Amino acid sequence: MARCDQGYLCRICGEEVDAITDSELYLRYVIGEVDPEILHTASECHLTCSPAVAQFINDERFPSVTYDDPLFGAKNLDPEYVKQRSELITQGYKRLWEIRKERKKQLPVAEYPLPEVIGRWKD
Repeated sequence: MARCDQGYLCRICGEEVDAITDSELYLRYVIGEVDPEILHTASECHLTCSPAVAQFINDERFPSVTYDDPLFGAKNLDPEYVKQRSELITQGYKRLWEIRKERKKQLPVAEYPLPEVIGRWKD
């Protein structure tokens, strides 16, 4: 298959990231960690292949992830940081599901991020 015929490939496992709700790249974009100017050049990854991010998702549609890393595992981080990070990443994950439903409406990529992120980028 030609490269242009493939979707985004995961930098960890090499498999195609089929759905936006599986995408670490788009999650980071919606929460404001990936600038819109580099979205098209940034590497992709399945959320399940990125436990450092996935450990903060608290949603029944996503399997719970425990990341036992001594430096970056949630149990080793400041509880207030974990709370804030979990809220942000979970909110972003829920936004991915909204986008997935809205894709039939041809939602522009510039409207994917959370409202507060779009506001920051416009300032």
